[in-house]
Amino acid sequence: MTRQLDLSDPLARETAAERGRLADLYADLRPDHWSAPSLCAGWRVREVLAHVTMPYRHGTVRVLRGIAAARGDFNRFADRIAREDTARLTDAELLGALRDNVEHPWRPPGGGQAGALSHDVIHGLDVTEALGLPRPPADRVRDVLLGAGPRALAYFGADLTGVRLVATDTDLTVGDGPTVVELPATDLLLRVTGRSRETASG
Repeated sequence: MTRQLDLSDPLARETAAERGRLADLYADLRPDHWSAPSLCAGWRVREVLAHVTMPYRHGTVRVLRGIAAARGDFNRFADRIAREDTARLTDAELLGALRDNVEHPWRPPGGGQAGALSHDVIHGLDVTEALGLPRPPADRVRDVLLGAGPRALAYFGADLTGVRLVATDTDLTVGDGPTVVELPATDLLLRVTGRSRETASG
C-alpha cells in the first residue's frame, strides 16, 4: 500500500492543500509561462517544478549518487537534475508528477513536516510571485515562518538580530528586537528567504 500523508496532522493537511492549490494554478499556465524566469536564479518555472517533484520521481539511492557525483554539493546536484529532468519530461508530465503526489509523505532530511510545507510554499512563491499569481493563505505562510528554526534561517542567510517581524494579515510575530517590520506574512517570508522579483536565490 502506498504511504500517504497523515492528514490528522495540521501541517500535513496544509502541505497537501498547498500542493493542490499550486497544481490548479499551474494547470492554467500558458506555454510561455513555463519558460518564464522564476525567483530562483537561473531557473525557469519548469525547473522549479522539476525540483519540487524530484523526491517523488527519484529514489534515495539516485539522489545520494547524484550528490556524491556533485562532490557533496546538493545545490549543484539539484540544478543539474532539474535541468536534466526538464529536458526529458514535458511540462504536462511535470504537472502530473505534482498532481499525483499531493499526499506524498516526503519530508526533507531533518526537516520534518514543517520542512515539507516550507519547501512547497517557498518554491511555490518562486513561481507565483514571478508570474503575479495568487499567494498562499496568510495562515499557511505563518505556519512556515513559525516552523523555521535557526538552521533554516541560517540557510537563507537571514539575520534577525534586533528585528521583530509582525504580520499585518495573520497572528504572527517572529523575533523580539526593537526594530519592527510590519508586512503581510508572504512579504515577510520573501524577505527572510532573500526573494524578490528583482533578486532571488534558489
